[in-house]
Amino acid sequence: MAAFRARACRALCEPLHMVSAWAAWQRLVLGQGATDGKSNEIMAIPRLLERLELAGTLVTIDALGTQTVIAETIVKRGGDYLLALKANWPATFADPAEDRREELLKAIDNDHGRLEIRRHRVCHDIGWLLSGRRYPGEPRFPHLAMIGMVKTKVERNGKTEHVRRYYLSSGKFDAKAFAHAVRTHWHVESRLHWVFDVVFHDDLARLRTGYGPQNMAVVKQMAMSLVKNPKDKHSRKVRRKLANLNPDYLKTLIRQSPH
Repeated sequence: MAAFRARACRALCEPLHMVSAWAAWQRLVLGQGATDGKSNEIMAIPRLLERLELAGTLVTIDALGTQTVIAETIVKRGGDYLLALKANWPATFADPAEDRREELLKAIDNDHGRLEIRRHRVCHDIGWLLSGRRYPGEPRFPHLAMIGMVKTKVERNGKTEHVRRYYLSSGKFDAKAFAHAVRTHWHVESRLHWVFDVVFHDDLARLRTGYGPQNMAVVKQMAMSLVKNPKDKHSRKVRRKLANLNPDYLKTLIRQSPH
């Protein structure tokens, strides 16, 4: 499963946005590309997809990447897509046929004073989307096989929040597989971007000119891959410091066998 997410790096004028393809199972960055601005990520994602082997993979992307050209690229390269929808899309699903077949799954997380209840719903019967209500120029996603919804209830500090998120997919997943894919997508945030911020202090980086931010992003990706693999009891942050202070420890990181 490959998840796509963008990250802003500091630059002289405008932030440098990096689009990364993250292999959730291997915990590895498969590729990345720089864009001039957040709006240009739509153009950068297809270019990055063309450089990857997608056969048999599931590609998940945030709502910004929910574009027909991106879905077409994924399908043509042998993969399946799971694309989040923007807030204005739910109206499309407000009045589906009453006899549609659905699957439901409930998941609960309760830790750190936060109770989260997620209800996942998938629908493989999408014929009702192809009714006469369609309009000229309406985006049509290739090989669309399923729509999904996650209804979340979060209770924290005496407050309750309700959120609904919708998804389109070319794969016919059951509710359990859909829930796992949606949950795994956020690993790109917790296991990639969070590590950059906490271990490498990326938000404090002062690189501002030329190709400096982009080059260092590549170096940090490589360093992150090295410090995550050892079987010792050290944290990533401690491993990074040890590698800086101890040349022998640095050699063990570089020469370690890949997993």
